[in-house]
Amino acid sequence: MTAPEAESLRTRPATARRPDWRGQTPIVAVVALGGAIGAVARYGLALGVPAGSGGFPWATFWTNVIGCAVMGAFMVLVTEIRSAHRFVRPFFGTGVLGGFTTFSTYAIDIQKLVDAGHPRTGLAYLAATLLAALTAVWLAATVTRRVLKWRRKPSTSDTKGKKSL
Repeated sequence: MTAPEAESLRTRPATARRPDWRGQTPIVAVVALGGAIGAVARYGLALGVPAGSGGFPWATFWTNVIGCAVMGAFMVLVTEIRSAHRFVRPFFGTGVLGGFTTFSTYAIDIQKLVDAGHPRTGLAYLAATLLAALTAVWLAATVTRRVLKWRRKPSTSDTKGKKSL
């Protein structure tokens, strides 16, 4: 082996290029802003919803159900109806709704109920939240599609006297 060949074997392979974080900074900023807004809204809802009897965590339950319903409608609007600005989904979907909903607190609430000697309530909460959240997403998306379809239909007064093409 010649000296130049040996030297070429000792060189390091090219390292992967680091991502350009400056291009991501505006996205991170809108997610953070949205997250702060969502967290404040969640806190406000928690203050307004009293704790139920038997320790059922109604505030967390309704926070997650409402957040899922809003997400169902939002996703129909931004994916099926109109393309949104590149900051809308990170700001509202990830930031606001991510800061508003609280599935980590949901898991902690279940553990607290079980530890406090209320395993049936914990199990009911586990199942009810899951069922209600999934139903809320589906129902909100379905209703949003139907409302938008209904709004697009021309009324009979608009079509009177007009000839079809």
